[in-house]
Amino acid sequence: MNIFIPLVLGVFVGYLLRGRIKSSMDKPMNIALLFLIFFMGVEAGRVEVDALQLLIFSLVFASFTILGSLFIALLGVRE
Repeated sequence: MNIFIPLVLGVFVGYLLRGRIKSSMDKPMNIALLFLIFFMGVEAGRVEVDALQLLIFSLVFASFTILGSLFIALLGVRE
């Protein structure tokens, strides 16, 4: 589903009801956000991941990033 359609509709409804709604929307928004986070966790838990392979790839990527940054920094110091 396109995310922009409900967003634009919500902005439009909020603009129309700007002076008429006196209640706070904090509690419904917090509940909706908690449901969103919960369902994202459920979806993430369904994915099968090889954790050891992911850890090794992450460490190699981080090492190359650090080494590349140090290399560029050393090039800048010499000039």
